[in-house]
Amino acid sequence: MSRNLTGKVVAITGGSRGIGRATAELFIHQGAKVAIGARNLDFAAKVADAIGARAYQLDVTVPASVQQFWKMVEAELGPIDILVNNAGEMIVSRLEHESDEATLHQIQVNLLGTLNGMKAAIAPMSERGHGHIINMVSAVGMVGLPGCATYSAAKHGVVGLSEAVRAELRGTGVDLSIVLPIPAQTELTSGVGKGRFVPLLTVQDIAKAVVRTARRPVYNRYVPGWTNPVTRSLFLLPQSWRDAMGRLLKADQLLRTTDFQARTGYEARLGHSTKRREAAL
Repeated sequence: MSRNLTGKVVAITGGSRGIGRATAELFIHQGAKVAIGARNLDFAAKVADAIGARAYQLDVTVPASVQQFWKMVEAELGPIDILVNNAGEMIVSRLEHESDEATLHQIQVNLLGTLNGMKAAIAPMSERGHGHIINMVSAVGMVGLPGCATYSAAKHGVVGLSEAVRAELRGTGVDLSIVLPIPAQTELTSGVGKGRFVPLLTVQDIAKAVVRTARRPVYNRYVPGWTNPVTRSLFLLPQSWRDAMGRLLKADQLLRTTDFQARTGYEARLGHSTKRREAAL
């Protein structure tokens, strides 16, 4: 049965921009009470005022910050029914050209940030006997993408983490889902080269998938849906065939087709070096 989201308390990490903001808006449209967490509280507060949410300071890489976020949301809005672990960041680079700082921070935000959110949610949700954790992964959580090795590794980690914890939660009444979209038109993908036959999604496409998952929980939600059988069938092929498929889709051309200048603003906001790397590709 489809779940009614009216009055549900939804907490979204990285909720002030891109997919997070679109998801917050759609949950609000469904009648939910939404809390968005972000490092830049001033910016998040302006977004929250514009869409009808509540904004809170949050650094997903710091367990104490996540726990404080959880406590503040529950104190002001009520018990959290749905947690969307959405915060993420991606650096495009050959691995050997990626700074140690950028490598570490991608692991901290994408993998440890999700883990920290899950740790904060599991105990209170289990005690109440209900709740739903939705982890934003990415298609690269299933298939590694050259040029995004660290990001791919972190998202692969989230898939393994989610699968293990889902089994731990069995019988508690707490659902766990992962959402696996192909790239969308966001700041995170600015300037990134486009593969062959692979359309860019909108943030609304992914937001709809998240809300659909909240209404009708499933473990994995591929976006768009046709990527599910395609991805699964790839694992049945010999590696040489998978490599050939990657070349057909131009997945191996990401580094050559990315406009690194277009990513300067995004990477500068993250605090990482934006040296022109294309000359060293």
